[in-house]
Amino acid sequence: MVMAGDSLALLARALEQTRAIISHIRPDQESLPTPCTEWDVRALVNHTVFDTQNFTASVGGGERPSTDADLIGRNWTDAYGTASDRLLAAWRQRGTAGTLQLGRGEVAATWASGMHLFSETVHGWDLASATGQSTDLDPDVGQAALDFARDNLERFRGRGFGPEVPVAEDAPLYDRLAGFCGRHPTERSPVG
Repeated sequence: MVMAGDSLALLARALEQTRAIISHIRPDQESLPTPCTEWDVRALVNHTVFDTQNFTASVGGGERPSTDADLIGRNWTDAYGTASDRLLAAWRQRGTAGTLQLGRGEVAATWASGMHLFSETVHGWDLASATGQSTDLDPDVGQAALDFARDNLERFRGRGFGPEVPVAEDAPLYDRLAGFCGRHPTERSPVG
C-alpha cells in the first residue's frame, strides 16, 4: 500500500507518464478506437484533460469544466500538461491530510489522490494501447493504481468501468490493471 507521503510523488509520475504518451500520439490517430470504448483517441484525450481539470477543482476550488467542451484544441500535449501541472500544484498546496468534499460526499484526501492516480494511469494505458505505444509503463505507478482499484473501486463497477476481464496473475502488471478495469489487454487497437 502506498504511504500518504509517497502519493503525490507517484501522482506526479502518473501525470508525466500520461503526458509522454499523449505527446507521442500522431494527428492521424485521433479517430482510432480505444479500450475505453466510449471514446476514440481524441475524445479520450479531451476526457482525460476534463478529468484532470475537474480533479483540480475538487482539490483547490475553482470552476469545473463543461463536459462537452473541447479542452484540447490542436495541441493536446500542452493542454494536458497545463491541466496536470495545475492539479499537482493544487495537491502540493493543499496536501493529503484530512478530507475533501466530493459529489459523492466527504472522502479522505488520500483516497481522492489515489483515485486521481488510478484514473490518470488507466487512461494513459488506454491511450498507449490504442496508439500502438508501449504499455510496459512505470511499475510503481501501475502497482499503486492496481492496489487502489482492488481496495476501493469494486462498488463502482458498471458505472466507471465494466466487469473484470480475467487476466493471468503472472501477466504484465498493466495488463492486470487493464483487466481489472474491464479492458481486454490482449485486444490492441489497430494502429493506422
